[in-house]
Amino acid sequence: MAAAAVPGAGRERRAAAWGWGGRPYSGNILDQLRQGQVTGQGLARGAQITEAFLKERDKQAKWNGIPLLLQKLYVNSQPNSDFSKCQSILKEISPLLSMEAMVFVTEDRKFSQESTFPNTYTFDLFGGVDLLVEILMRPTLTTQKKKQKISDDLTKDCLSILYNTCICTDGVTKRLAERNDFVLFLFTLMTNRKTFLQTATLIEDILGVKKEMIRLEDIPNLATLVSSFDQQQLANFCRILAVTISELDTGSDDKHTLLAKNAQQKKNLGPTRAEINQATLLNIPGFVERLCKLATRKVSESTGTSSFLQELEEWYTWLDNALVLDALMRVANEETEHSSPESSDESGVANTSSRTQLPQSMKIMHEIMYKLEVLYVLCVLLMGRQRNQVHKMIAEFKLIPGLNNLFDKLIWRKHSTSTLVLHGHNQNCDCSPDITLKIQFLRLLQSFSDHHENKYLLLNSQELNELSAISLKANIPEVDAVVNTDRSLVCDGKRGLLTRLLQVMKKEPTESSFRFWQARAVESFLRGATSYADQMFLLKRGLLEHILYCIVDSECKSRDVLQSYFDLLGELMKFNIDAFKRFNKYINTDEKFQVFLSQINSSLVDSNMLVRCITLSLDRFENQSDMKVVHVLSECRLLSYMYQMSNRTTFLFRLINIIHVQTLTQENVSCLNTSLVILMLARRKDKLPGYLNALQKMEYDEKYPGFILNNFHSLLRFWQQHYLHKDKDSTCLENSSCISFTYWKETVSILLSPDRDVTLCPGQLYRGTLYGHR
Repeated sequence: MAAAAVPGAGRERRAAAWGWGGRPYSGNILDQLRQGQVTGQGLARGAQITEAFLKERDKQAKWNGIPLLLQKLYVNSQPNSDFSKCQSILKEISPLLSMEAMVFVTEDRKFSQESTFPNTYTFDLFGGVDLLVEILMRPTLTTQKKKQKISDDLTKDCLSILYNTCICTDGVTKRLAERNDFVLFLFTLMTNRKTFLQTATLIEDILGVKKEMIRLEDIPNLATLVSSFDQQQLANFCRILAVTISELDTGSDDKHTLLAKNAQQKKNLGPTRAEINQATLLNIPGFVERLCKLATRKVSESTGTSSFLQELEEWYTWLDNALVLDALMRVANEETEHSSPESSDESGVANTSSRTQLPQSMKIMHEIMYKLEVLYVLCVLLMGRQRNQVHKMIAEFKLIPGLNNLFDKLIWRKHSTSTLVLHGHNQNCDCSPDITLKIQFLRLLQSFSDHHENKYLLLNSQELNELSAISLKANIPEVDAVVNTDRSLVCDGKRGLLTRLLQVMKKEPTESSFRFWQARAVESFLRGATSYADQMFLLKRGLLEHILYCIVDSECKSRDVLQSYFDLLGELMKFNIDAFKRFNKYINTDEKFQVFLSQINSSLVDSNMLVRCITLSLDRFENQSDMKVVHVLSECRLLSYMYQMSNRTTFLFRLINIIHVQTLTQENVSCLNTSLVILMLARRKDKLPGYLNALQKMEYDEKYPGFILNNFHSLLRFWQQHYLHKDKDSTCLENSSCISFTYWKETVSILLSPDRDVTLCPGQLYRGTLYGHR
């Protein structure tokens, strides 16, 4: 489309007003533009350059007319100008940029270079990005009573061009992120359904690079905005929310050490920005209820075909999602090719509507993409400060039974072979929507069950009755949480969600990436105060044998999977004599037992929770006179091995040796607590001096006198600083070990005490170990 000519007189007046003669200074004009944009002085935008000069240089510089078009756009976008001309100019610019954006997307997001994407680079260099921001925000900046209106089509063109420039030209997204006024303004555009998708995608990318997280409460009329969203818009909005309610990843391993985290917590005494944003969301009426409905609606309940096809059209203009559309359309074509031709010829209505009929597989993929965004937000809220409030709401809105009803047909349906790629990933990434939904679902179950009595909502009524029967048969009191569970909120159908998870877990291939998350989800159901009934419920379903097969017989090599299995095995067997009996029945040869020990010893950081479980269980069994317990104690290879003090001190020595204060993280601090469990149980039997002497002897044997015990001394000092101010951690220690936290504190104090008169340890020995060699 031909652009309107710019009057020469007006051009000269502008040049004079800008204090510049109209011809560029000597030197490289591109350098001058960049310098002007950085400093705000001199040549700052392409509109300051004469039309004659731009025409003269355009062909030689291969600018494709972009600076000239931007100059026309500037003139026609001034107050009281005809904005319809702006749109015709943008229609000329847009194809030049969209072609480069398509190249960027389809080449697996290779590192962009100015030479690779000259059009988007030129567009930004000559002030195009800043000019589009001005055009979009002009109605909010004018003081005139009659606001100048911008059409929806013009808004969409501006947003699309901005996005294409962001993905192709380095630094543009960060510059936009620094403009808080523009970021907050973008949220106001989300009230318009026609511009919603473009706005949401641009906001997501901007927030992804923003150094400081925005405050959701600063968004104008947030509650009204959210309530105006339909279900599809709300699901897409969850992509933006994910950036605002999750703690920013620093990207540095040093920042994840407990020392660094403790130091950061001392600086930030109040709630973090992410926690404030979580509270803001929870204060929006009906927000969590709508998320639960979105997460649990069936595919047949989703919005109509026409609205989804309209959204796919929008996605096509959003080149970032072009691969999504391609993949969905391939599925649609495959289903069309395999459908019977007679079915569409039965009536004229069927024939004319065939083009708008959406294949079931495409509906499913559509729903999966929405649900994974919603589940992520619910998962983050479940792990936040308002966890109990969120738990109460999602129980009331029946999230768990709703997910149970979707388990077979949607969540754990057969793997898709689609090459669909998620936003922010590439085709080589193992992050298809199918896979991501499963992982997000498992993470949600883990967060939901962890140390919370609502975990029994994962069962159905018959399974709850089974727990009661197990307690009755064992002549032990029922768990209060089981008795108090509201039966109207539990799963319905033949199987609850936990049982369904166990079934797919046992069928999972050896190399599956889901094994880790499945084990974590089931382990979270057992965590907290040990419940014999919960353990037996899982034991009766063959879980222990499945875990042992994976550890011993399948020759699992993944450290993450092994750690998750060791942790789950520890929770499943702790204090349960029936579990140890089953263990000995499966590990029935010395060869198998040696393979099991080899897996434990290959990485104590991964297996130390199981070592702790065995140590605690052995201590309890030794104090019982029941003949069944006595028999298992004498027969079980695992208990017999741990009964040997030399084996326990070897574990203790290695646990202390593999961690240091500077490298402690949430992952390996458990090694410190396991070493303390071994020493606390020794203290109970007045054997603590013997263990300390054994450690000292092992130091000398290794020709490192003082090294281990000095390190242990530093670790215990840190333990005091870390745990004496963290109620949650102390409660977890107490519940998982059945040892009062007071006893934990006393044992650490004794080990660190410089008093020679401590009766537990001879003064000379004590000063020669943990205190004397500091």
